[in-house]
Amino acid sequence: MKYKIIACFLLVFSASKIVAQDANNLTGAITTALPFLQVTADARAGGLGDQGVATSADAYSQQWNSSKYAFAEKEFGVGVSITPYLTKLVDDIILANLVGYKKIDERSAVAASFRYFSIGEIQLNDFQGNSQGVAKPNSLAFDVSYALKLSERFSMSVAGRYLRDDFRLQSEGQGDVNAGNSFGVDITAFFQSEEVPYRNFDGRWRAGLAFTNIGPKISYSEGQESFIPTNARAGIGYDFGIDTYNKVKATLEFSKLLVPTPDPNDLTPQQTINDASAIGSIFTSLTDAPGGIREEITEITTSFGVEYDYNNIFALRAGYFHEFESKGARQFVSLGAGFKYTSIGVDLSYLFNTSDVPSPLDGTLRVGLTFLFGQDYNEY
Repeated sequence: MKYKIIACFLLVFSASKIVAQDANNLTGAITTALPFLQVTADARAGGLGDQGVATSADAYSQQWNSSKYAFAEKEFGVGVSITPYLTKLVDDIILANLVGYKKIDERSAVAASFRYFSIGEIQLNDFQGNSQGVAKPNSLAFDVSYALKLSERFSMSVAGRYLRDDFRLQSEGQGDVNAGNSFGVDITAFFQSEEVPYRNFDGRWRAGLAFTNIGPKISYSEGQESFIPTNARAGIGYDFGIDTYNKVKATLEFSKLLVPTPDPNDLTPQQTINDASAIGSIFTSLTDAPGGIREEITEITTSFGVEYDYNNIFALRAGYFHEFESKGARQFVSLGAGFKYTSIGVDLSYLFNTSDVPSPLDGTLRVGLTFLFGQDYNEY
């Protein structure tokens, strides 16, 4: 029970972009409801420094950029992944992800995914130590998407997502606290050029843009509203086709939350959130930082990833993720590998924290299974 309480405390603060104890160094960090939506749920993206908006299409594209499904190389794909959380404290906090897609034809595809974040069981007691039952805090997201090629090299997609957060614990004198429900919409785009032959290699450009979780605030009780993590991602990548069997793919990605920056001088922050418009805040979030444009820039995270692929059978991956210290200080190096045998693929990734702020995913091994089958739609 002692470790579960510690885990809860860390989870609420660290998963929502950790605010360090030294407020002089880390001020203005942005927190939202449903922070698990910002946790990378698949091992391939985890091995590339938590990125996926402009990487090549795979079964797990739904979280990052569902437009990529229009460029998928197989007719059907199913992925299952497990991400342990806070493994240095407890062993039953996980993020589970189930995703699947189907190509309708050469130009379009549909997909769906289900993400479930659970903290396990927590024994509740009152101030006298009497048992008040067992709580099982959890959050989930279910979504569907449709992707369409608008040209041979460009696609767009729209996705709808149901969100539920039953993570808050009831306590004496708190009043009714209900599970929060909301929905979000993704609008994404993806470009993949033709493969161009050069003297020593063949090259291909990729680019992606995604606006995710656009939707209303979530409410747990009267007067307690929170923003969902509306986010903008943009990325660019390049594939080096060294020969028929060997390829190296490099990708650079930027991301920014499109929710208001907290004002440290605001004496009624909850009322400010309640009065703000969810859609209007998307636009004002670009210019509302108390520190002006310099602070807005610090709200942009950066990741860089490199993937070596041998004949679409074996892959090695490495990535780096950087977030400014004043905005959460998530900074880490990741390594990963992928193996494919016929229609079955296995992906692994491991995270090394490089920040002074502890990461709940430090030393975490992520595992994912992929099943690809059906008609071939090879792009190479």
